[in-house]
Amino acid sequence: MKTHRLSADRLRAPTLSAIALGIALLAGCASGPEKDVTAGWSPNKLYAEAMDERAAGNYDKAIQYFEKLEGRAAGTPLAQQAQLEKAYAHYKNGEQAQAIATLDRFIKLHPASPALDYALYLKGLVNFNDNLGLFGFISQQDLSERDQKAAKDSFEAFKELTERFPDSRYAPDARQRMTYIVNSLAQSEVHVARYYYRRGAYVAAINRAQAALKDYQNVPAIEEALYILMKSYEALDMPDQARDARRVLEANFPASPFLTQGFRRDSGPWWKLW
Repeated sequence: MKTHRLSADRLRAPTLSAIALGIALLAGCASGPEKDVTAGWSPNKLYAEAMDERAAGNYDKAIQYFEKLEGRAAGTPLAQQAQLEKAYAHYKNGEQAQAIATLDRFIKLHPASPALDYALYLKGLVNFNDNLGLFGFISQQDLSERDQKAAKDSFEAFKELTERFPDSRYAPDARQRMTYIVNSLAQSEVHVARYYYRRGAYVAAINRAQAALKDYQNVPAIEEALYILMKSYEALDMPDQARDARRVLEANFPASPFLTQGFRRDSGPWWKLW
């Protein structure tokens, strides 16, 4: 019978590896917990350092500092400020859920804060810019083509701001964004109506176009909603209803290109029209 002998090197390799691992573990234990470099900092210094880190784009570090400041300055205006600054850092770091949670906590804990208008504005802004931004020029996808929950949440925050603090410095911008959101939500209905129409689901197209007409007024999307309504009635051989839809379209949009060109395939994102 043949026996197999392992070389000395092969026998030593696992042993050396084990020793190296043991040394590494011992070194880790000896090092202990990481030292808190902020331990001797005053609240003002901690705030200043946190703001510097955020300005430099080091959002994770800034958030850590703001959290420490919340604890050390608890019960003071500086702690409230730290909470708002932390929410903004989360927002800039692309952490929407954490930003909203921080703002909701602030609004609940500090209902009489002089910064409440800013908290509501930032909450609206976080949802408004959810993975897109104001115009979405990179993806060429406008807000109306995406899930509308964030848009509705954004609208509610801006609405509360403008109703409770009409003279706030943030109110004018909030009102503009509310207009954009309303237009977006109306256009969302029209996107769906157009989808159904092009697939021959004319009854469904009528329902969605009518929903846009019922829920939204004086928005750009209404023009196309009326056109879809007219064409869907024509496709269903309902001439009286089609004439009514056309009459309303001509009365409200006498120069509508839909009447002469049909659907505009290359008109670009709808928000560029206003």
